Amino acid sequence: MENQQIKGDGALKRTSLLGHTPENTFAGALSFARRNYSTDIQNADVIVSGIPLDLATTYRPGARLGPAAIRAASVQVAEEAGYPWGFNPFDDLAVIDAGDCWLDVHQPATLHAGIVAHARRLLAAGGRMLTLGGDHYVTYPLLQAHVEKTGQALALIHFDAHCDTWPDDEAGSLNHGTMFYKAIKYGLIDPAHSVQVGIRTWNEDFMGVNVLDARWVHQHGPAAVIAAIQRIVGDRPAYLTFDIDCLDPAFAPGTGTPVCGGLSTAQALEILRGLGGLDIVGMDVVEVSAPYDQAGITALAAAHIAFDMLCLWRQRKLAVTGCPAPIGLHDTHAEAAQ
Repeated sequence: MENQQIKGDGALKRTSLLGHTPENTFAGALSFARRNYSTDIQNADVIVSGIPLDLATTYRPGARLGPAAIRAASVQVAEEAGYPWGFNPFDDLAVIDAGDCWLDVHQPATLHAGIVAHARRLLAAGGRMLTLGGDHYVTYPLLQAHVEKTGQALALIHFDAHCDTWPDDEAGSLNHGTMFYKAIKYGLIDPAHSVQVGIRTWNEDFMGVNVLDARWVHQHGPAAVIAAIQRIVGDRPAYLTFDIDCLDPAFAPGTGTPVCGGLSTAQALEILRGLGGLDIVGMDVVEVSAPYDQAGITALAAAHIAFDMLCLWRQRKLAVTGCPAPIGLHDTHAEAAQ
């Protein structure tokens, strides 16, 4: 009842972490999906935060503006029950937007430790992290903090045009193409149970990671990709990272290193929606470069990808807590065909 009486700026006015409030999509506080802006994160199932970094890019800049762009694009996914889910995840899933990680970009040597400390603080509250990038380097310190919390190497589910396992033995380097080389080298991820989806750049050594490249995805379709990911990851805790350049530039022009031949937004969403049952302990969406975006379509894709992850976490929460069977994906075409 309280939420129904609040009109606009629910991110600032709501006291409950659940439910939603009427909003004008063109106005109001731009938290992710209109969730409460708060530093009190103790009771959150999911904590959203941004990491506005683009000092590790190798081509076009602008990813530091990604978190703000994704938040702005997320106003529509907060309006009503999600499609094709048929439910509003915020009725059951407590999600807080905790703002952005503070970065002193004039002191690059401090950035890695700063992101690790930020993630440690949020994870210590008990919720899962949904991180908005920023360039892809941010996944490396995020992985470090998640591995510290879980106490074991993680499976990696990695959507990208690039494998990001190019060699880099410089301890303090900031490079968004070498993070997973380091993550594997230092035991943060288990390559045998990790998978990269949408790859379409060459590397002589993929370091043992299972690769479902873009051509394989196009030839076999989302159902086969889902089955492969489920088989490779199994019941291991996994971290999911989605570089928006996994999508073809036709669907995501606003990114730093676009590569032709990628996935469509529809393919990516279909695959993501099929990952229910996996223990995904954290997730990021990275490499949205707002200055290169056309009509905000890249940020919009990122917002939908992040929202679908929240729907997966809502399903898992209900299943784990023994609540009534979660609502499944709502297939209107199947109903029409009957």
